[in-house]
This record gives sequence, structure tokens and C-alpha cells, in this order.
Amino acid sequence: MTDQASGSSSGAAVISEHEPPPLTQVEQRGIEYVPLNQRWGKPANLFWMWAGGVWNVEFVTYGALAVIVFGLSFAQAVLMIIIGNLFYLLTGLASVQGPRAGTTAFAISRAPFGPNGNRLPSFFNWVTQVGFEIEGIAFVVLAVIAIGDRFHLVSGTPAKIIFIIVAVLIQAVLPLLGHTAVLKVLRWLTLPFVALFVIMAILTTSKVNLHVPVHGASWGSMLIVLALVISAGGLGWTENANDYSRYLAPDTDRKRIVLAVALGGGIASMLLEVLGAAIGTGVPSATSVAGLTAGFPSWFIVPFLIVAIFQLFAINTIDLYSSGVTLQSLIPRLHRVSCVAIDTVVCGAFAAYAIFSGDFFSLLSAFLLFIIVWLGPWCAIYLVDCWLRKNRYDTASLLNERGRYYRSGGVHWPAIIAQVVGMVAAALWLNAYSVNANGSPTSLAYVGYFASRHGGVTLGPHNIVLSAGSDFSVFLGLIVGGVVYWLLAAKRVRAEGEASPSVGVADA
Repeated sequence: MTDQASGSSSGAAVISEHEPPPLTQVEQRGIEYVPLNQRWGKPANLFWMWAGGVWNVEFVTYGALAVIVFGLSFAQAVLMIIIGNLFYLLTGLASVQGPRAGTTAFAISRAPFGPNGNRLPSFFNWVTQVGFEIEGIAFVVLAVIAIGDRFHLVSGTPAKIIFIIVAVLIQAVLPLLGHTAVLKVLRWLTLPFVALFVIMAILTTSKVNLHVPVHGASWGSMLIVLALVISAGGLGWTENANDYSRYLAPDTDRKRIVLAVALGGGIASMLLEVLGAAIGTGVPSATSVAGLTAGFPSWFIVPFLIVAIFQLFAINTIDLYSSGVTLQSLIPRLHRVSCVAIDTVVCGAFAAYAIFSGDFFSLLSAFLLFIIVWLGPWCAIYLVDCWLRKNRYDTASLLNERGRYYRSGGVHWPAIIAQVVGMVAAALWLNAYSVNANGSPTSLAYVGYFASRHGGVTLGPHNIVLSAGSDFSVFLGLIVGGVVYWLLAAKRVRAEGEASPSVGVADA
């Protein structure tokens, strides 16, 4: 066996000359270590993958939600969108561990949490990834229904069920093929996606009404939108990041990785959400895929919906691939391909519920806000742990579950305590208030203790309460989770880092 940490010029040559596997070859690797001679990735690959995945109609609807559902003025929405998308730096920072450790995000997460303690955030992440998949499939089916309605085709319950089954089967193809297919196909799709939205932006200019609403929303509503943008964007992708960066050489420049990921996701997300906010000022139905097309020329609508369907499959590819390897870290005996199959079935079942529910978009807003409760503390713990150990991981111990990270019964209690305390803090200032069509709160409406006491009320037409209170959950979760972990674990984690190999494990 030869030590991968040697960093010799010959080792670097092997990496740089290695070609990716064929596009149609099914990836068998799950959370297993990626050998040096299969590290074919480069930071540019990550830029185009994130741009291709994020350049998506979902992000247009997020921008529209800010204006239509939360009552922000266009200027307020743009400000929150710009600030919120700066958090793609978190996605970039959460991509630098994979090249060193050579494994996935929730295998690396065993370092701060321990192999058994890590099952808690792994479960949360699996639920989150499946939730995003359900969202994507629901959007796909609604787009197909919109096309059918355009041609006066029947789209009743049997048709919807068929659409759901076909959609989840198509969705499984790229994640089943694996990492190479995901990166290459998303890069190919970037340019046609950009072209479509350039046309859409041009057509939008005649519909924009930047002075509605005149007074805008309360600062509390602005913070709720900020939390939603951060959750759907930079923070919401941190748990996926290393699943793709692990195919980069361990000595890849970390600044290049951070910038490639942050710019690839952040630029696309920012532009699309601003476009959505602009559309929302003139198209009140723009909170759905079909609603976005209201008032657009007929020649544009069907091509738009067709491309939107491909886009939605693209973004679901990232979620389904990551949910599969997360499930494998939760239940190691499962093969990656089996994990994809399980996730596909679960996604299809819950997507059916979402589609047949009358509160789909209220459920969507609540989902994007509720995931902050666990994700903020986990992200902070993950990044603080990486900083304390100077990005040094013993990959053998990460993967065999009985090495240096096993500690006390496989649980690292400082991380568990920090996670729980951070979640409580985030929940106290979380605002997931949402209303249904008649203006009454939905069954999932929730406003934390501090959220309800600060931020004011935003009223919509007919004095319907669009939002009430404020939302600091993102910041509380990140700050409290990270600080508590640092206070409880700094000394021990630094010692572990110093005792770990500088890069990963030995290559066979």
C-alpha cells in the first residue's frame, strides 16, 4: 500500500491524467473512499454542476413567493435575495473536506458526531433530501398537467398518478448512473437553461410593476424571506457539497473550490430569484410553474414548460444522489443502488400526497423554513470541527466506524449537545407562519416564542395576514450550534486532528 498523502509529482500526474468513467457506466461506489487514480474532478466541474442544477424554475418561484406570499416590495425582495445568496459561501466551505477525506458529507460528519451519534443528523438530512425530491417531482407533474390543459387533454386523478410514476422513474436514471453522469449532464444543460430565462426576462419587462406594493412589508417579513432564500440556497446545499467534491485531488486549492461552488450556485440563484420577484410584481399567480406563464405569449408557454421539466429533473438529480449516499451512511449495509431505489419509492408516495393536497405551496414554504432548525446547527458544527482539526481526517476510521471517532459508544456528546441546543435556539426564533387560500393559518403554521414578539405584521388584500413576526432562526442555529461545539470539543478535536494523517488514508 502507498500513502496517498505523499503529494509527489508522480501522484499528481496520475490524478491529472486520469479520465472519468464512461457516462453510461453505473457507479458502484457509495460512501467508500475514492482512490487517488480516480480523482478526475476539477473546481470548474463543480462550478458548472451547481450552475446547471440551480439554474432552475424552482428558484424563480422562490423570488415570486417573496413578493406575492410575504408582501415584500421589489426593492426589499432584491435586497434579501442578494444578502441571502452570499450564504453560498457556506456551500463552498462545506466542499473542502471531500477532497481530503475522499468520502461523502455524512461519512465525514462521523468525525464530529461519532458513527452512532451521526445517525441523528443523517436521518434529518435524508428526510430533507427526500423533501426536496418531492418538491421537484410535484413541480414536474404540475408542469405536465399545465401542458395537458393547454391542449385540452384530460388530467384527472388517474393521469396524475401515471405522471407521478413516470416522473419518479425518469428521475432515478442520472442518480443511478452516478457522479460522472450528474456532473456532465448538468453542465450540458446549463446553456439551454440560461437561454430560456434570458427570453423569459425579456418578455417579463412588459409585466413588471415595481411600485406594487407601495409600502412593502415589515422588517420581520423581510427576515422571513431572507431565511427562506438562505435555506433554499447556500445553507440548504451544504449537506450535499462533499458528495461531489470528493472526486477532486486532495491538494486542490481550497480557495478555488470555495469560489467555484459559491459562484456557480450563487450567481444562478440570485439572478433567477430577482427575475421571479420581478414577475411577482405583475403576475399574481407566479407561485407555481404554470402560474409563471400567465400572460406570456402562447408560442413561449409550451417550450418553457418542457424545458422546465428537464430543469426540475436536473435539480432532483443532486438531491436523489445525495439522499442515497446519506441513507447508506445511516444504514451502511445498504448498497448505493438500493438506496436510490428506496428513495425513489418513498419520494413517489409522498409526492402524490403533495400534489393532491390543496396547500402545496404553503407546505413548500413551511418545509423550506423548518429544515433550518436542524441544518443551521449541523452546518456550524461540521465547519467548526473541520477548522479545529485543520481539515485532517482519518478516512479509515470514518468508514469502519470503530476507529478514533468511536469514542464513547460511538457518540461524541459535545456535538449532540451542540446540535440539540442549536435546534432549540433556532426553533425559538423560527417563523413558519403560512396561510391557505381563505387566509386562515395552515396546519403547519408555527411561530416561535421570540419570533412572535418581534417584527410586526404584513397585511395582504382584504386585510389577510401574510406574515407576522420575524425570523432569526438561521443565525441563531449557526451561532449557537457552532459556539457550543467549540466550547465543549475544541481541545479534544485539535488533538485528534494533530494525530490524524495529513490526507485521508492509504491507497491500495
